[in-house]
Amino acid sequence: MNTLLVAYDLNRPGQNYEELIKFLKAEGTWWHCLDSTWMVRTSKSTAQLRDEIKRLVDANDEVLVMNVTGDGWASFGLSAEATDWLQKNL
Repeated sequence: MNTLLVAYDLNRPGQNYEELIKFLKAEGTWWHCLDSTWMVRTSKSTAQLRDEIKRLVDANDEVLVMNVTGDGWASFGLSAEATDWLQKNL
């Protein structure tokens, strides 16, 4: 399993995030860490997840998908729940 970080900017005014959020939650274990940033546990590669997300957003939107499995991390100001999730899933 991979832990993938998904960050996005949906650039069209009034953009509807509902479909994208529903998709990310359906991937399995997830954490919505910042406004437009998620982490999801999935068997998919970064390219596979990116390609699926591309179908849900507009052509002028920006999306970044990174594999952060096992990478070192540091945080500041996050809740205990957030750091617990990171410790268990990275």
